Order: sequence, then C-alpha cells, then structure tokens
Amino acid sequence: MKECHACGQAWDGSPGSQPGRDETCVKCGSDMHVCLNCRLHDPSANRECTSISTEPVKNKEKRNFCEEFMMAGSGKSKVDASPPQGDMEKKWKDIFG
Repeated sequence: MKECHACGQAWDGSPGSQPGRDETCVKCGSDMHVCLNCRLHDPSANRECTSISTEPVKNKEKRNFCEEFMMAGSGKSKVDASPPQGDMEKKWKDIFG
C-alpha cells in the first residue's frame, strides 16, 4: 500500500499510477510528489537519492518536478525508518571504540 510520508494515510490512487505534482494528502495536507514518498529516496545515498540521473532536490518534503518519482509502498516511510540517533552513536562506538 502506498502511503503519506508524514502521517501514514493510505494514498487512494489507481493501481500503477503516481501522485500528481500538486496532489496532497487527504488527511494531513502534505505534498505527495516528494522525495520522502519516493522509492528512490535513501538517506544513506549520495544526494539522498539512488538515481544518478536526476537533479538534486533541496527540500525532500516539498513537491518537485522529478520525472523519476516512483511512489514507495508501505513500510517505506523514510521519516520513521531512520534509527534513533542514540542507536547510531552506539553502533559507531561498538565498531570504533
């Protein structure tokens, strides 16, 4: 299921379709055609995008003109997917002392 990055509300678009550039979440009003809703968004990747052919987008939460946008499915919410900072610090210390 495709859902809003901000609130988790299911996107009710047709199967195989993508949100339009001006489309917003029916529940919270957040933009839907944004990096944080895209399958290509990866916080650990260079420019936070796995595509090498797109222009960098500064604000990942605002609508953009990316032609490679592909709405991510459920469980891909980037806002909640990143581990808490404390976990990363612990891992760093475990590895490097």
